[in-house]
Order: sequence, then C-alpha cells, then structure tokens
Amino acid sequence: MRLLSTYLIGVIFGVGISISGMANPAKVLNFFDVAGTFDPSLILVMASAFVTAFVGFRLVLGRKAPIFEDGFKLPTRRDIDVRLVGGSAVFGIGWGISGFCPGGALPALGTGRIEVFYFVGALLAGIAIANFLQGFAGRTRSFVRA
Repeated sequence: MRLLSTYLIGVIFGVGISISGMANPAKVLNFFDVAGTFDPSLILVMASAFVTAFVGFRLVLGRKAPIFEDGFKLPTRRDIDVRLVGGSAVFGIGWGISGFCPGGALPALGTGRIEVFYFVGALLAGIAIANFLQGFAGRTRSFVRA
C-alpha cells in the first residue's frame, strides 16, 4: 500500500508540474526575466503550493502519527549555516541558468528533450560531488582534531 501511495503522489505531483508549466524551461526563465518577457503566472503556482503545504502540514501534523510510520521524522536544526546558504545559492543559480529545478526536470524527462537529460545528469553529478566533498570535509575535520 505504501508503494502505491508513493506512486500516486508522484503521478499527481508530475501532472501538476506539467500542467503548471514548471517543466517548461522557457516559461520558468520568462518568470525570472523581470526586465524583459516577464511571465508572472508562476507566482500563482508558487502561491498555491505554499497554501497547499500550509494546510497539509496543519492537517497531517495534527495526527498522532503518519499512516505508514510509527512517528514523524521532522528536522530539529534551525540554524542557518554555510551549507544551507551555499546549497540554496547553487540551487537558485542553477534554476535561473537552466530553467529547470529538480522537481520540474523529473517529469520533463518524459518529453525526451536532450537538454532535460543533460540537466538531470549534471544534477546527479552535483549530488555526487557534494556527497564526496561532505565526506572529505568530515574526514579532514576528524584528522585535524586528532
């Protein structure tokens, strides 16, 4: 049942991303082009996502536990560090340059356009590099402290 639920949530998300235009890099880039061909329609997409998440979290977190788990696994850190700011900056720069964010690129793979595959390949390479650097930094810190 968990797998079916996960699949249906993914399908709904992918269809929503496709209908909203978030899988179309030209539409996304026009949203960022405030001095040129600005397209404000994605503000509605973001606002509806915010409202949906706000209501959804209130409803879900009002329960004692999730349906398929024993308890909620919520983040406990609230500090703003270099990794958070750096990751946010890289995400924003990549989104602004390519017109794709990971959530919009995955459904766009179904279009078969080569630039989507390039983006997803670069995304996976970036994740691998970040994981390597994070592991390297952890080993370096422990070595220096010894």
